Amino acid sequence: MENEKITRKNPTSMTAPVGNYTHITKIPRNAELYVTSGQVGVDRNGQFPKAMNEQVSNTFINIKTVIDSEGLSAENIVKVNVWATEKIDWDFFYSEWEQLFSNDFPAMTIGYIAELGLPEIKIEIEIWAAKV
Repeated sequence: MENEKITRKNPTSMTAPVGNYTHITKIPRNAELYVTSGQVGVDRNGQFPKAMNEQVSNTFINIKTVIDSEGLSAENIVKVNVWATEKIDWDFFYSEWEQLFSNDFPAMTIGYIAELGLPEIKIEIEIWAAKV
């Protein structure tokens, strides 16, 4: 039944999203909710690359690792919050984004801020997911 699936919509009564995201995502009542801590651009050796795009790549690797650990996939992701301390290269970001998601994009919020938890962190991405 439709009410037993995660559904994503862009209302026709408003303009389309300005990026690869969905305006609204509905989570059915019987879904189990998963919320990650913000994933950052640290590599497997605990190092933060200086380049923003390398941190973006590592962040997406870390997102995939954390969702895989719970048997989740991109289709379970319903909301993404992105914080960055410097300008995001959107062409690069979306190339990584589209490797994770097909055309079923989650809701998304992006904010540029002065700093994150450690001075070397340039990007942090928090994931909300649900499994029916």
